Amino acid sequence: MCLAVPMKLTEITGPGVGKVDAGGVKTDVSLAMAPHAQLGDYLIIHAGFAIEVLDHEEAMIRLDLFRELAEATKNEAVD
Repeated sequence: MCLAVPMKLTEITGPGVGKVDAGGVKTDVSLAMAPHAQLGDYLIIHAGFAIEVLDHEEAMIRLDLFRELAEATKNEAVD
C-alpha cells in the first residue's frame, strides 16, 4: 500500500530540494514535481517527492483524517 502524506514545507535547502515537517517528523524531499512550492505550503509527499501543493484548508482536512485514523486504530495489532 502506498501512502501520500500532507507535510508543511519549512525550508528550501537547495535547488529543487526542501525540508518538510508533519507532526515533528522532518525529512528532505525533492521539489522537482512541485517547483512552484513556497515556504509554508502544505505538500503531498510520496516516496520522497512533493507531488502536489494543497491549499491550507484541504491540508487541514486531510491531516485531521489521518489523526482520526490513527486514533481509531491505535490499539489494533499489526501482523
